[in-house]
Amino acid sequence: MFENKEFANIDYSGQKLSDSEYDSCVFLNCDFSNANLSDNDFINSRFVACNFTLVKLTSSGLKDVQFVDCKLVGVNFEHCADFLFEVSFQNCIIDFSSFFGKKLKKTTFINCSLKEVDFSSADLSGAEFNQCDLSMAVFSQSNLEKTDFRTAMNYTIDPEANRIRKAKFSYPGIAGLLGKYNIDID
Repeated sequence: MFENKEFANIDYSGQKLSDSEYDSCVFLNCDFSNANLSDNDFINSRFVACNFTLVKLTSSGLKDVQFVDCKLVGVNFEHCADFLFEVSFQNCIIDFSSFFGKKLKKTTFINCSLKEVDFSSADLSGAEFNQCDLSMAVFSQSNLEKTDFRTAMNYTIDPEANRIRKAKFSYPGIAGLLGKYNIDID
């Protein structure tokens, strides 16, 4: 177990990290690309300027974990342990990742690229997409109640295939709710 440790400028790419627990740790400028982080627990930890491209997180615990300025391309968060799963993202690239079926209540995504991310069957109630690019992101059977999309861009959401009660949208973004009807909006 590691507690209150800082890990900086370490190359973990392609490696398997041992089954460990990291509590209140900070990772700065570390490369986890193609690494296997399965069965590790990260609790109240923070990742800053790290590369998680194609990382494996099977049964990993992400419990109150912050990602800042990170690259998380092609990450299957759906494989993470559900128990106490809580994450937040700021200035991250999360393209081509999956949150299929995850509970993401009140999760904050601030200034993130979320292109082609799968949010199918996810519970995003009360989540916030602040200045996020959601180009070709998938929302299907998702709970989007009270979710804030007011400053999000490029999303397409089918109101008939998702729960959107009390979700927040700005006027320009309304077109993203009408895409399936193939209508012209001026």
